[in-house]
Amino acid sequence: MPHLPNRRSIRLKGYDYRQEGMYFITICCYHRVCLFGNVRDGKMRLNEYGQVAHNKWLKLPDRFNRMEKDVFQIMPNHMHAIVSLSASVGAALAAARNNVTNPSVHEQRAGASPAPTESLNKTLGDIVGAYKSLVANGCL
Repeated sequence: MPHLPNRRSIRLKGYDYRQEGMYFITICCYHRVCLFGNVRDGKMRLNEYGQVAHNKWLKLPDRFNRMEKDVFQIMPNHMHAIVSLSASVGAALAAARNNVTNPSVHEQRAGASPAPTESLNKTLGDIVGAYKSLVANGCL
């Protein structure tokens, strides 16, 4: 796209970001504007937008069942997080099914699933993109 600036990617060329593993991510605000609050007395104080960013991060694994969140920190103009992608959706769905007790015969016949399905094609970039979109829309 000719109208977009030429941005340098820090992603590893050829790496498959769908792979299971743990990832450290940093997501910055546009132009690094301090939108999420400020640091006072050595502690991060979230404002309304910071609370949106915090809450959306907490709920993100509900959308991506391969994702497990670890530690994260919202800062005034960015956030840091460690996320883990599990090996397969099948393992996550099997674990969810094991938590369901005695589904009815109707549910068994209908093939009802207790957990949302998700494509194995979801990448770390898809997760980050969804988060950024959710936060932006939540701050409108």
